[in-house]
Amino acid sequence: MNTAAWDGETLVGCVRVLTDDYFFGTVTEILILPEYRRQGIGKALMALAFEVSPTSLFFGAQPEAEGFYEKLGYEKSLQSFCKKKPRR
Repeated sequence: MNTAAWDGETLVGCVRVLTDDYFFGTVTEILILPEYRRQGIGKALMALAFEVSPTSLFFGAQPEAEGFYEKLGYEKSLQSFCKKKPRR
C-alpha cells in the first residue's frame, strides 16, 4: 500500500506499507520533503497507514526519528538488524 501527500502538482510526502494481510505489516519507508516537515504531513500519513493496514505495524527507525514515532503512540519493541555488503 502506498499513500502520498500532494501540494498541488508537487509530491511532498509518501509512506509505503507492506503486509501479509494476516499477521505482519511493516512501514518500509516514510519520506517528507524537508521544506514540508513539521507541518503534520508525516503524522497524517502514519495515521492513514495504520488505518488501512489490516495488521499491526512493526518497523525499525533511525535513532533521530524514534521520538516522532513515540509521539504517535508507537512503542519501541523489537530491535532491527543489518548486514552490510561491501561496496564495489
